[in-house]
Amino acid sequence: MKTKIMYIENKSSGHHGPAWIGFVEFSKSGQTVYFNGKALKKLKNPGINANHFDIDTGEEYWISGIKKNGHNRHWLGGGKIMIDKNSIDDYLKLVDSKSINEKKFTIIEFAETDKIKFNEIENIEVEFMDKGRHTWYWDNNKRKLSSI
Repeated sequence: MKTKIMYIENKSSGHHGPAWIGFVEFSKSGQTVYFNGKALKKLKNPGINANHFDIDTGEEYWISGIKKNGHNRHWLGGGKIMIDKNSIDDYLKLVDSKSINEKKFTIIEFAETDKIKFNEIENIEVEFMDKGRHTWYWDNNKRKLSSI
């Protein structure tokens, strides 16, 4: 699995949702990002607010690379960003800085992610939700796939 330092923001609460910076792991396909006990899968139709969703909760997230100017949050957003203590040295190199600004960051330690749990969730059979004229098919993460 490939690891990379990334910016992650929960977009379920708009531009002020919790945000993190730290190392993530990618699935073999690159469609799922694992970090801090979560598995975030790429949206089939990403928008301007979110490009991934939590496999377990359905909450939407924005994931991107680190901006070298240090302005990772949306310009309308705000709040401290949680940074994994194991990624601080790499982050400081990326943004060419010597220390973490404690007014902008809270230092935490990411939890391990149980990939087996998420693999089981994703491998549940597709569920048929409705037998009416406008039939909707949903994947096991309750994301609309198609309609007939």
